[in-house]
Amino acid sequence: MWTPGPLEIIVVLVIVLIVFGPKRLPDLGRSLGRGMREFKDSVTGKDKDELPEASHVEKPEPTTVTAEPTTVTAEPTTVTPASEQKS
Repeated sequence: MWTPGPLEIIVVLVIVLIVFGPKRLPDLGRSLGRGMREFKDSVTGKDKDELPEASHVEKPEPTTVTAEPTTVTAEPTTVTPASEQKS
């Protein structure tokens, strides 16, 4: 069976980078990871609706912490055109 070498992997990654661009690669990897995880869970029989067996243990009531309200003021932002920026 054929196994890709390091050069072939680099060529494929460069082609993927050219086709999808650097902005879409994180989203592409994230959706690929989700799909692989869902496939693995469906093959092993795990389901999100199933509860773990230790769920029958009573859990203590969570304590509520109240925070004092704070005031946040936004500073005005200024945009400098590229023609006026110093390099």
